[in-house]
Amino acid sequence: MTFSKSTLSLLTVVLIFVLLGAGVFYRLGMAGAGEGDEEERFSEAVEEAEEAGVTVPGTEDFDPGRPQAVSGAEVVRDTLWVPVTAAGEAEAFRRARVTSRVEGVVEGVRVEEDDRVEEGEVLVQLDTTEYALEVREAEADLVDARADYEERMILAGEIADPAVREERERLARAAAGLEQAETALERARLQLERTRVRAPFAGRVADLDVVEGEHVDVGGELLDLVQLDPIRVSARVLEAEVAYLERGRRARVTFAAHPGEPMEAVVRTINPLVDGESRTARVTLELPNPGARIKPGMYARVSLEAQAYPDRILVPRSAILERDRREMLFVLGDADEEGEGVAEWRYVTTGFESEELVEIVPDEETDVVEPGEVVLVDGHHYLAHDRPVRLTNEP
Repeated sequence: MTFSKSTLSLLTVVLIFVLLGAGVFYRLGMAGAGEGDEEERFSEAVEEAEEAGVTVPGTEDFDPGRPQAVSGAEVVRDTLWVPVTAAGEAEAFRRARVTSRVEGVVEGVRVEEDDRVEEGEVLVQLDTTEYALEVREAEADLVDARADYEERMILAGEIADPAVREERERLARAAAGLEQAETALERARLQLERTRVRAPFAGRVADLDVVEGEHVDVGGELLDLVQLDPIRVSARVLEAEVAYLERGRRARVTFAAHPGEPMEAVVRTINPLVDGESRTARVTLELPNPGARIKPGMYARVSLEAQAYPDRILVPRSAILERDRREMLFVLGDADEEGEGVAEWRYVTTGFESEELVEIVPDEETDVVEPGEVVLVDGHHYLAHDRPVRLTNEP
């Protein structure tokens, strides 16, 4: 009997799909019995395909007896924190709008945006000519006032009574205008010093709005100064969830600019006021920011420790799989010193869960795990019961 080329091609495709289905069925496995028969049937199917000149994808290096490389994690008994999640935005730890306290022409701008400055460092220098002249005038007025005062005291002569002499000195100072002259000199020196605009605290320069030669008035805005380490994140939490939060608890923050890089933070403040429109309250977090990688205004997703469930059996979320619409996991059994053992299939019942951990609760119809046992968390998705495995990490 002969077949056409199209018929042979169709038969080849059907054979490949049959072999692939057999391979997947074997790899997934069925909990319990029949594994030896499945392995034998799978091997026979592969041999038949090879005799027909067909290579089944994924079987080139497949060896049912070789231990499967997996990763594991230890089962623990601990407190499970069920988090509250919210959207947030980074804010500077401190931010100041630096303004001019005197009027004048900008003589020099000593910084650029993103420059790091120390507290007291000069940022902007105004022209000092007029203010220096005012200091000299005040110094001259003070010299005249002192001369007048001394002359009055000489004319008063010697006074034996200390109380009378103190009163005469007070009157002489007032008549000579010595107090006013001293005050005027202090004010003139202060105004001269204010031509040097200094950093109120250590930070980074932002929003520089002034250039050399520009005239600024009193209160004229020059630049922003921000402190970025540590940095704050302001999150809006639903009013129904605020009651679960407390100051000092931990939080995890993930920024859109740094995906896959969660950062640890601490709850610093919880605003007692709820916004009437959004029905949320502001929660402020604080976290380290070395190198100023996080910039004010960056969007973040925040996960805050909220409800606590102590003394729970916990496994990583990645350990939980679903087979036959039931939750299950693999436990490392009969492990030797080199981490080789077998994957023991167990159906389990889960309880509360967080972003990383899942609670395992006792149930008459399912199994349990005990603290200290090792559950498989990677490389375990297509294992069968009692399949040889080898740990590639130290749980």
